[in-house]
Amino acid sequence: MTTANIYLTFDGNCEEAFKFYHAVFGSETPNFSRFKDMPPSEEGKAISAEEGDKIMHVSLPISQETMIMGSDTGGEWAAHHKAGNNFSISISTDSKEEADRLFNGLSAGGQVTMPMADTFWGDYFGMFTDKFGINWMVGYNSGQQA
Repeated sequence: MTTANIYLTFDGNCEEAFKFYHAVFGSETPNFSRFKDMPPSEEGKAISAEEGDKIMHVSLPISQETMIMGSDTGGEWAAHHKAGNNFSISISTDSKEEADRLFNGLSAGGQVTMPMADTFWGDYFGMFTDKFGINWMVGYNSGQQA
């Protein structure tokens, strides 16, 4: 089953926000992945200690079907971050084929920021802004399928 969740982007206060959301929703404690936990970049670029402590990804279930996810901004892919455009719709699919179909269909006429590809965290994943200015993330994780 394909699911859609909201992905929020913050300017350095993602951890604070998700601790607040956790307190309000009372759900399981979120697991924070930090930029310093990423494998080294192929270009050999090092990140500062301050950037390394920022949140790369966090997810917080708020019901059996729904979660909110988030991260701090990072580099050129978030250069236009501002309140009001700091969210994406995150789609999780049942197959790579469905991920490709949705990615290709929804990104038509838009701007691809990360083509669909296998990632270091195990998902087949891509990002784009559609022709209406809405940010999307599409992913498939074979390990989560039952």
